[in-house]
Amino acid sequence: MRIAHLKVLLAGVALLAIDGGAFPAGTAGASPRERSVIILGIDGMDPILLERFIEKGRMPVFEKLVREQSYSLLETSIPPQSPVAWSNFITGMDPGGHGIFDYIGRDLETYRPSFSLTHVDEPGRVLRVGGWVIPVSAGKATLLRRGKAFWQILDEHGVPYTISRVPSNFPPVPCKGRTLSGLGTPDLAGSYGTFSYFTNDPAFAGLEVSGGSIYPVAVENGAVSAVLIGPPNTLRTSAPLLEAPFIVHADAARGAAKIVVGKTEMILAVGEWSPWTEVSFDLIGPLHTLKGICRFYLKSIDPHFGLYVTPLNIHPAHPALPISTPSRYAAELSRAIGHFYTQGNPEDTKALEWGVFDDAEFIHQARLVLGEQRRMLDAALDEHDGGLLFFYVSTLDLCQHMLWRNMDPAHPAHFEEAAAHKDEIENLYVEMDRLVAHVLERIPPDAAFIIMSDHGFSPYYRKFNLNTWLLENGYLELVDPAAMERSRLFENVHWRKTKAYGVGFNGLYVNLRGREGKGIVRAGAECEELLREIGDKLLAAKDPETGASPIRSVYRASEIYHGAEARNAPDLVIGYRRGYRCSDQSVLGDFTRDVFGWNMDKWSGDHCMAAEEVPGILIANRKLRVSDPRLGDFAATILSLFGIDGSKAPASSRSIF
Repeated sequence: MRIAHLKVLLAGVALLAIDGGAFPAGTAGASPRERSVIILGIDGMDPILLERFIEKGRMPVFEKLVREQSYSLLETSIPPQSPVAWSNFITGMDPGGHGIFDYIGRDLETYRPSFSLTHVDEPGRVLRVGGWVIPVSAGKATLLRRGKAFWQILDEHGVPYTISRVPSNFPPVPCKGRTLSGLGTPDLAGSYGTFSYFTNDPAFAGLEVSGGSIYPVAVENGAVSAVLIGPPNTLRTSAPLLEAPFIVHADAARGAAKIVVGKTEMILAVGEWSPWTEVSFDLIGPLHTLKGICRFYLKSIDPHFGLYVTPLNIHPAHPALPISTPSRYAAELSRAIGHFYTQGNPEDTKALEWGVFDDAEFIHQARLVLGEQRRMLDAALDEHDGGLLFFYVSTLDLCQHMLWRNMDPAHPAHFEEAAAHKDEIENLYVEMDRLVAHVLERIPPDAAFIIMSDHGFSPYYRKFNLNTWLLENGYLELVDPAAMERSRLFENVHWRKTKAYGVGFNGLYVNLRGREGKGIVRAGAECEELLREIGDKLLAAKDPETGASPIRSVYRASEIYHGAEARNAPDLVIGYRRGYRCSDQSVLGDFTRDVFGWNMDKWSGDHCMAAEEVPGILIANRKLRVSDPRLGDFAATILSLFGIDGSKAPASSRSIF
């Protein structure tokens, strides 16, 4: 059974499929409010791996669904990045309509990279009294995704819904239903997730890490005194960082420690995680506090002390920023299942990358996250009484990024110790099989049930530095070539002699006169000729180490994007061949001596390739109307399932069923 190579498998024998995808007879005449649609979004579920594990007999529930219901590959977004893909899903538009082209955008004047999902404004008006800054007008977080979310259209027709953790929806758009924000939601400090590691291990001395902070500590008479660092206190003119002190009393003989944070005390054995712990930061005094939550993991006591603390998460019951609709929903969920990760990317990939976690510790932490998500799903199913339930699962995506090297002997980072966890990705697919079995036991028998993924996955063997390639090919110049590997964020680029540059994982921009701050390329024929020339050269490029072509597709933004936001798109979107990806350095405007390099990082799997390389999957108990379903079709499809005119979705969106 070659699932991954079929466009549609057994679509005509779906168990519950009937003409046009209407509901079974029992609900055909039901009002939209009474109809039931459940969508399980499993980020990163890959059709090739799904096929492999089904053929091994590890996924009996998926095997039955694929054999007896509708199955298809699902066309992903261009580029196949999660914020882009889920924005297509939410709005029914491509990036030309919703404006999310990549994780990373750029400032037109300074060329500096910036995050593309959300913008946070400081209070517009303040009153300064002594050392205090009193906000007169509120600051706010703004979602940069454009377009109407499909559930806002459901609002107009009285259809109830729960949308749990869908990416690209922070802060949540105004709506009447229950939503909880996902990917794009920051931690309390405003980052995408910054862990803390307190240690006296000399291996970490002076180490500066991205996505985390290393704090050196001393163990004196068995005690460690330290502070949790919060966000700046913007109520003070100097905006000092907020601090919450804590003490650890370590007992090396017993292999345990008591941690005291405020009024909370807990005892952890080495290798044990704490429950979620509330942390309060005094803004003005004890009556005016900022609350967050975190978990502690006691990694070691002897010979070196090591204590990991999760990023400070926004407190679900006292959110400093909006994370749900209605605003009380996050608190209600917290009361039902306990506190939970509110940050958008809860699996701590950075802790693994920097050696704070080993593979086993990362896997354990990822499974803690999966356990939380299961409890969230159960709570949503408890409340589901008709309408739409969409639930997002992050586990496969983040774990495939980090653990691909473990299962793939061809990966350059596949070492003997990595092979100890070679079956973990397979085991997590099996967990998805169990999760689906559990959902099937709980949903109404006449419900429309859909499983989908936003993209598939690929090994990431070789790095390609697009900006170094542009430099070598004469399209970009440096002020000081000798400093090419020491400069950061384009600071060494001679813009008055640069024709093109790369920003983000897949974007290439012309340094266009009248658009970029120091643009030199004229719009029109000169720009068109430059784009044609660069595109042809990229497609012809060869990896000197392997002889392979790293680039499968070069997409012209003017040909693939539609809508008012298309003017902000990269001029070219680079689609890498399976096994290749843009290097981390190039993503942020940095340079390496060589264009190509082996990927020796723990981040060993990816999907920021050509869209054709990494399609998602679609399984449904409804008959497919189309042979080439796309992510962007879901907006019209969901409306149609509730009997709502699909034309209310963008014209490019079709109903799948």
